[in-house]
Order: sequence, then structure tokens, then C-alpha cells
Amino acid sequence: MTDLEPLPGTFRASAFIGFRTLFYKEVLRFWKVSFQTVAAPVLNALLFLLIFSHVLDRHVTVYGDVPYAAFLVPGLIMMSLLQNAFANSSSSLIQSKITGNIIFVLLAPLSCRVFYAAYVLAAVLRGLFVAAGVWLVSVFFVDLPLVQPVWALAFGILGGALLATFGIIAGIWAERFDQLAAFQNFLIMPLTMLSGVFYSIHSLPPLWQKISHANPFFFMIDGFRYGFFGQSDTSPWLSLAVVGFCLVALAALTLMLLARGYKLRT
Repeated sequence: MTDLEPLPGTFRASAFIGFRTLFYKEVLRFWKVSFQTVAAPVLNALLFLLIFSHVLDRHVTVYGDVPYAAFLVPGLIMMSLLQNAFANSSSSLIQSKITGNIIFVLLAPLSCRVFYAAYVLAAVLRGLFVAAGVWLVSVFFVDLPLVQPVWALAFGILGGALLATFGIIAGIWAERFDQLAAFQNFLIMPLTMLSGVFYSIHSLPPLWQKISHANPFFFMIDGFRYGFFGQSDTSPWLSLAVVGFCLVALAALTLMLLARGYKLRT
């Protein structure tokens, strides 16, 4: 080894410093406005809970003996987690592109994997903060069990990572805020609302049950709900396999786009 050669571990240390800095920047970005990015989604979920549980709790039970309000809460928690993970990564990228400060991130000696990991983990962290907030306010209104916490945590992290990855793709593709809003309103929102957040798919006609199984959001929410009740509309292992496959596929696509600098480098 010559004096000009880097010391062992230099590149790994540099990558860690870059990851830590970008991750801190992304966390600070949403935390400084936490009243909007964390408290507001919690309030929205609470309103859903109060309205739907008041109307349907005495008329609907799920899985035989689970009150509707208790059934609803895990769906609201996961819905809030997914939507906020997507919003964090997508809004950060589109804002950086429009203001032009994305160039400072691209000029830094960061690999695509470091870039991807920092954005995704920060988005997952925001989603988990929101999910924890929804859960904490829900326990004042609903007696909510947590039979399989490991399953709930696994689906929460994997689902958040999947939607954060989806958010990066949307942020890369979009060139204006209205394009990003269209992506969220016409794709993310319908898939979320039709994933079983407010109902069990067994209450649907057979055709719509089959259509629901083509929606990856259904597997995220159903697997997450299994963590609370130990019951679900489909096997949690199947849900885990579907969510894991989708995450790997989207992560590979995202890393390819980042490596090519698609719509990032002009």
C-alpha cells in the first residue's frame, strides 16, 4: 500500500457520513413543521375513526367478534403511515428539483444506494411517527389488542419503505406540483381506499374480492391488521411475500433511475 492509497474503511466511513447528513436533513425537513406533517394526519385519522365508528360500530362486527371500531383502527394507522411515507419522499424530491437545490445533493460523493436509503428511512420514520400518534389517540376510544406486534411492526416498516420508494419514483418523474398531486389523487388515494381500510373484503362480491387481491395495498393493510387481531382476510405469509416482492422490484427500478440521473441531471 502506497501513501496515496486510501486507508481501509475510508470509503465506508465517507458513505456513512453522507448517509447520516442526508438522513438528518430529511428528518429535520419534516420535523421542523411537525404540526403539519405529523399532527394534522393524526387529526384526520381521528376524525375518520369518530365518524365511522359512531355510524357503524353497533351494526357491524368483523371476524365474528371484533367490533367495527377496533377493526377500523389498524387500517387507519396503516393508511396514515403509507400516505405520509409517500408524501415525505415525493414532496422532498419535487421541491428540491423545482428550487434547484437538488444539485447540491447530486454533487456530493454519494452513491445511489446511500441516496435511496436516506430518503426512504426518513420517510419511513415520518410514517411511523404518524402511525404512533394515531395509535396513541385511538386507545382512548377503542379497546385495541396487539396480538402479534412483530407482524405489525414488520408490515409497518415494509409498507412504509414501499410507499417511500414509490414516492421517490413519483418525485423523479414529476416536474410540477400538480403532476405530483395527480399521482397521489388518481393512484395512491384510490388504491388506499380500495384496500380494505374501512371493510373486510369478504363482505364484497366474489369479483371484487379477486380485484382486491390485485391491489398490493390490500396485502400491506391486511398483514398489518393481522398483527393486532391474529386474524386476517388472507395468509400473512402471502401478504409478506407480495409486499416484499413489490418492495424489491420498486427499489431496483428506483436505483436504476437514480444511477441514470433520470430527470435529475440536466
